[in-house]
Amino acid sequence: MKLNPKTQASLAANLRRLAGTFFTGLLAVLPILITVAVVMWLFQAAESVLGGLLGVLLPNSFYLPGMGLLLAIVLIFLVGAGMQGLFVRQFLGWVEDAINRIPLIKTVYGAVRDLTGLMSNKNGRKFSQVVVVQMPNLPLRLVGFVTIEDLASLGLANGEDEVAVYLPMSYQIGGYTLLLPRRYLTPLDMGFEEAMRFVITAGLSRPNDPDDTGSSGR
Repeated sequence: MKLNPKTQASLAANLRRLAGTFFTGLLAVLPILITVAVVMWLFQAAESVLGGLLGVLLPNSFYLPGMGLLLAIVLIFLVGAGMQGLFVRQFLGWVEDAINRIPLIKTVYGAVRDLTGLMSNKNGRKFSQVVVVQMPNLPLRLVGFVTIEDLASLGLANGEDEVAVYLPMSYQIGGYTLLLPRRYLTPLDMGFEEAMRFVITAGLSRPNDPDDTGSSGR
């Protein structure tokens, strides 16, 4: 049956409206789904590794699904509590020294360790300042994070008051570290998490955005 032009236009408009509603819902739930998927993957990895170990050590009648995840949580808690004691710190230091003797693995481990230490402000190491970097002779600015305030103490300064600035990349895990004079930096009144979200999302997550559900937590 052939529809008249008016009916066809109305049907097309309804389909576009339905498609728009669907994609609006998809964009709303996609971050939640991805977060849940990552968390579930971590849980499944813990259950797979430690659950397999328990399956070997315990009789089949004693092992229950989920015990591997429970063991992982208990072990992490015990390590956190044990870090207050000298023995655990020395043991983990021995394990770390052993890892640092293995080529390639020590590089990956060192990068992950430094990144987690940076994020957790371990030993006072952190992004000290959110800044805007004005590239010399270029009409562009970049948001970055000062990681080292004094390069002269490391012998990396080039005769000026130079700092190290980390520039994260949008929608990627990575970035660049620039060594440049402090005069090219302008401090930005923005918290670390707020600035990182702004950069990682290419500016789509903006401060005080009414549509940003995470704004209430900043």
